[in-house]
Amino acid sequence: MSDSFHWPDFLPGFSRAAETAGFTRHTLVDTPDGPLCAWTRHGNGRHIYLSAGIHGDEPAGPAALLELMRDGFFQPDTCWTICPALNPGGLARGTREAPDGTDLNRDYWRQTTPVVRAHARWLRTLPVPALFLSLHEDWETQGFYFYEINLGPDQPARANAILDRVNPVFPPEASDDIDNHQPRHPGWIYHQAEADMPENWPEAIFLSKLGCPLSFTFETPSSAPLESRVAAHIAAVSAALESVA
Repeated sequence: MSDSFHWPDFLPGFSRAAETAGFTRHTLVDTPDGPLCAWTRHGNGRHIYLSAGIHGDEPAGPAALLELMRDGFFQPDTCWTICPALNPGGLARGTREAPDGTDLNRDYWRQTTPVVRAHARWLRTLPVPALFLSLHEDWETQGFYFYEINLGPDQPARANAILDRVNPVFPPEASDDIDNHQPRHPGWIYHQAEADMPENWPEAIFLSKLGCPLSFTFETPSSAPLESRVAAHIAAVSAALESVA
C-alpha cells in the first residue's frame, strides 16, 4: 500500500469495489469536491453501520474501508450501511475541517452544514443500527485507543478483545489523559451517551440519541505509517464484529 492517500482516486475506487460486492449507492448531497455517498446492502442479520473520513486529515479510516470492501469482508448475512468519506472537502484538502472551517464531527446537534444536515436526515430514514463503528485518527497519541458508548450490559471482555487484536500493530495508548478523558483501562474510554459540549454533538452521540445501543470510535496514531494505521483499523473492525456476533 502507498503511504499516501489520493482523494481523486478514492471515490471511483470505492464505487467499483462496492458495486462489485453488491452494494447500492446513495448520493446524499453533492459538494464541489465530490458527492457525499452512502452504501447499503440488505441482509437477514443485524444492521451494522460504519463511517470514516469525517475529518479530512484522517485518511486511514477511508482507506481501511476500501480495503475491507475489496477483500469481500462484508458478508451477506448482515445488513450493512457504510459512509466511507463523510468530509469530501476536507479529504480533498487534507484538513480536519470542512472547507468553511467547520468541524463536521461537532455539528450533529445544530446541523449547520449541508453535509451533516443531509447525512443526519438520511440516517433518520434507516433502521437504527445494532452497532456503529467510526474510524478516526489522533495526532496527539502514539498508541491505539477507542471510545465505547454502550446503552446495554457492560462487557469488558469485548473491549479487551479489540485491544488484543490491535496490539500486534499498536499497543494501547498508555496515557492516563487521552483527549481530555480518563480511560477506564489503557486504550479504552468508556463514554457516557452525552456530548462533552452539549451543543457540539459528534456523530456517535447523534447515533446514540437515535437509539443505537453500542458504538466504538477507533483512533489510530496519525504519526505512524498509513499502512499500519489501516491495518489497525481492519483489526479493530474485525474484532468488534466478532465480539458482538
